Amino acid sequence: MKTEDAALLLVLGLIIWIVGTIYYANYGPVILETTTLRYWSAFALSPIVSAGLCVAILRWRHFAPAYWPSAMLLLAIPGMIGESVVLSNLSRFMPKLHATSGGRYGAFLFATYALVLGVAEVVTLRATP
Repeated sequence: MKTEDAALLLVLGLIIWIVGTIYYANYGPVILETTTLRYWSAFALSPIVSAGLCVAILRWRHFAPAYWPSAMLLLAIPGMIGESVVLSNLSRFMPKLHATSGGRYGAFLFATYALVLGVAEVVTLRATP
């Protein structure tokens, strides 16, 4: 992987994290503090949309399957670092959310990162003879 590709993935990961954090800061109560059906629907949909976006980026940049795990990590790392700051200061960064929604938000994040990184591993394993 070229240095430029790695830098681009880190920047794209940072942009995705910023957009997602702003979205959940504004619309989080509607998603996290709502009916059980709406919450679980969003819980299932959010990781799928995120993984789809990451796969689209890797396909757009024509990454070989062997590079998918490291490429997905580069996309995920800015968000993982950023979310640790957000979750440890939830009331400051997401004042519309109740403190008790932090666990639900964290669960969304955990599921999303797990699916994104899992997809990369599956693609790599399928491509390896």
